[in-house]
Amino acid sequence: MKISESIKYVGVNDRDIDLFEGQYVVPNGMAYNSYVVFDEKIAVMDTVDAAFGEEWLANLDSVLGGRKPDYLIVQHMEPDHSANIDVFAKRYPEAVIVSSDLAFGMMKKFFGTDYAERRISVKDGDSLSLGERTLHFVTAPMVHWPEVIMTYDSKDKVLFSADGFGKFGATDADEDWACEARRYYFGIVGKYGMQTQSLLKKAASLEINTICPLHGPVLSENLGYYIDLYNTWSSYGVESEGVVIAYTSVYGNTKKAVELLEKELKANGCPKVAVNDLARCDMAEAVEDAFRYGKIVLATTTYNSDVFPFMRNFIHELTERGYKNRKIGIIENGTWSPTAAKVIKKMLDGSKNIEFADTTVTIHSALNDTTVEQIKALAKELC
Repeated sequence: MKISESIKYVGVNDRDIDLFEGQYVVPNGMAYNSYVVFDEKIAVMDTVDAAFGEEWLANLDSVLGGRKPDYLIVQHMEPDHSANIDVFAKRYPEAVIVSSDLAFGMMKKFFGTDYAERRISVKDGDSLSLGERTLHFVTAPMVHWPEVIMTYDSKDKVLFSADGFGKFGATDADEDWACEARRYYFGIVGKYGMQTQSLLKKAASLEINTICPLHGPVLSENLGYYIDLYNTWSSYGVESEGVVIAYTSVYGNTKKAVELLEKELKANGCPKVAVNDLARCDMAEAVEDAFRYGKIVLATTTYNSDVFPFMRNFIHELTERGYKNRKIGIIENGTWSPTAAKVIKKMLDGSKNIEFADTTVTIHSALNDTTVEQIKALAKELC
C-alpha cells in the first residue's frame, strides 16, 4: 500500500485472532500497522505483533529494495506494536531507535536493554530531519499508555497517530469505520478523555492531510468527520439521539418490562432504541451504546441486596471510563425488597452531570397495572 510517493505501508492483518487484548471480540480480525518513510534517510514507524514478525520483515525488505533503514521510531510500547523491536535492532545493527524516555525504560523491561548506545530520546516539540522532510514529535501521554508519542511529517502532512484513530478489524475488512472505531475507543482509550482532548488541541495546530494509525485503515478523506467524532467521544458528548436499555432478567419478568418500554419509547417517537441483554450481548457493544446515546435505562433484578452481577459489571465498565453527561432511567425488580435503584444510584454517585429520571419503575416480581403505567410514564419522560 502506498500512502504517498515517499511513505509505504508494511503492516500486517491478523485474521486468526478471536479476542483482542484477551477480551474484545474481533470477528473481522485486527491490523497491526507499520510504515516506512523514505528520504535521504529512512525511518520505519513501529513494528508489529510477535506472531507476524517474519511477514513484517518480508514486507519491509520488499519496500526497502536493498536499502537499509536509518531509524526505527517507536511510538507505543504495547506488544502488538513493539514485539519486534529487538528483532529489528539485530537485523539492522546500524539503525538508531527513536522514542521517548519512558518507552526506553519499557524496552529495558521487555528486552533487557534500553539501546543506550544507539538511541535518540525525544520529547514534545522535538524534530528529526530525514533530508528534505522533517518529522515532528508530539507527546500523547495516556492515549492510552504514558510513553506514547505521535509523529507528524510536515512535508506530506501526515500524522502517524499511534493508537489514536484506531479501530478493530483488519485493513481489508468491509465494515463501517465508526462502529468498530467507537467500540475500540471506549473499550481501550475511553478512560482518558481529558488526555485525548489535549491531543486534539495539539493536532488542531497541524495541517493534516492523512492520518496513519497503528490499527485499522489509513484515513485520507473527510478527516473532519473522524476528528469530530473523536472530539465528541473524548468530551463525553452525545453522538446520536436515542435511548439505550441495558438489562438483566432472571425469570423473564424484567425482560417483559423492557420489551414494553421499548414499545412505548418507539410509540412516543424515540428516534433510536438500542436494547442490550447484559447476560448475552458483547459487553463492549453495550458500553459503546451507553456512550453513544444521551439516555440510558438500567433495568435489573435485586440480587443478594445488590444488583444482578452482569449489571454490576456493566456499571463498573461505565464508571471506570468516566461516564457522565447522561440521563438515566431505572427499572428495578424484587419479590420482597427491591433495592436495585438505591444500589445503582450509589454506584453512579461519583459520575458527573448525571440526571436521573423522575420516574423509577419498581416491580414486585411481575408487571401489574401500576408498573405498566410507570413504564409508560418513563417512556414519555425520556422522549
